[in-house]
Amino acid sequence: VWARVRPHPGKSEFHSGPLGDGGGSERPKWDNKLQYLLSCIGFAVGLGNIWRFPYLCQTYGGGAFLIPYLIALVFEGIPLFYVELAIGQRLRRGSIGVWTAISPYLGGVGLGCVTVSFLVSLYYNTVLTWVLWYFLNSFQSPLPWSSCPLDVNRTGRFEAECQASSTVSYFWYRQTLNITADISDSGSIQGRLLACLAASWAVVYLCVIRGIESTGKAIYFTALFPYLVLTIFLIRGLTLPGAVEGLIYFASGTGLAFIIFTEAILHMPGAPGWAVLFFGMLFTLGLSSMFGNMESIITPLLDMGLTHRSIPKEVLTGLACLLCFLSAICFTLQSGNYWLEVFDNYAAPLNLIIFAFLEVIGVAYVYGLQRFSDDIVCMTGRRPSLYWRVTWKVVSPLLLLTIFVAYIAVLVWTPLSYRAWNTQYARFPSRQEKSYPGWVQATCVLLCFLPALWVPGVALVQLLAKHRRKQKDTWQDRRPKLQDGGAS
Repeated sequence: VWARVRPHPGKSEFHSGPLGDGGGSERPKWDNKLQYLLSCIGFAVGLGNIWRFPYLCQTYGGGAFLIPYLIALVFEGIPLFYVELAIGQRLRRGSIGVWTAISPYLGGVGLGCVTVSFLVSLYYNTVLTWVLWYFLNSFQSPLPWSSCPLDVNRTGRFEAECQASSTVSYFWYRQTLNITADISDSGSIQGRLLACLAASWAVVYLCVIRGIESTGKAIYFTALFPYLVLTIFLIRGLTLPGAVEGLIYFASGTGLAFIIFTEAILHMPGAPGWAVLFFGMLFTLGLSSMFGNMESIITPLLDMGLTHRSIPKEVLTGLACLLCFLSAICFTLQSGNYWLEVFDNYAAPLNLIIFAFLEVIGVAYVYGLQRFSDDIVCMTGRRPSLYWRVTWKVVSPLLLLTIFVAYIAVLVWTPLSYRAWNTQYARFPSRQEKSYPGWVQATCVLLCFLPALWVPGVALVQLLAKHRRKQKDTWQDRRPKLQDGGAS
């Protein structure tokens, strides 16, 4: 394979030949360009835009945050997105096959991307589990988070925890998560969350069971419906009194969707209807992102031929979803929310920076920018402009390297801590700042670097294999001479 993709000046080997096809004749295709566009939108826009981005934006300066965000988007995000779409479309392979074809030493990038997709899918679908729980509880009036429940003794008094905090916080932390006061106290599995987790993975499986054939049909609804609902909520939100002042609540953290939005819904006329609409929108928004996550796991496995041809894709998809479901059960524990924050903060960010840097270096310098431009001409009929070529070759690598160094510095100098919901805390209902135990800190470091270890690991294996082949060839070349010498 390496011999066939070795760079040749002014020529792209992918213009013809088996590598360019990549087995594409056997691959399913989108029915039309609209399906492909909607799938990209659905994968790029997900729960993070509702659940995480507003919180980060408000935490890091509000409007000022948008300046570095837009700079990174223009000079890093969009160029890298272009690279991944183009190289995937040209080679028509999964992540492992693509980077192994570009260079066997980069095969670890593909394996690392699959690992990150697996880890992200675990906690991402757990958020869908919470959304589904709220969605099911929205079909009642009044909404269950609109008032405090009576205490367990039914003495006519309300739950003290609810009165000390708020109805929406109590429903989230106690009636949904039943959260413990410390990450070391795992607690028990919450049956209602386990059932919702199983239902969420069942829905994901049914939507991706036949790959593009099934997701292409579902994407029309899952990609478009959220924008309709978000537009309705935008208009409604801007017409409410105190809309601008309400932005301060965006600093509430990752519980934004389950605390602040539920509080806002209570003040709307016909609150149950708005709740059904909102959480239905959140579920479809997350579902469209899960399509891409699962395909990025299943497609490379099929490309590697790890399973027998007699095993249909539907079975492999089911096994992948089952493995993810079993692995995600830990998030249904009473301490599951703390562990979800660990995965969200440490499993993907650093690894994605490393993989993005290696991807742009692999395309611009290993595969060759000229060859890549020729491939784009072959696909689109147009050569990439100077903007694309400069960002791929210079700007994006430097920007990613800068972000990597800054992230490592923040990781080293910032203590690893979390905010616990502790009813015994003197400043309750404020959450208590706690340091992670040593074994949890070790888990954080492991999540930060584990997927990236595929890169040096695969490169070392390839180097040893090459050295072994060279020794074998040398031994075979010498063997006839020794036999001739013995005969004489």
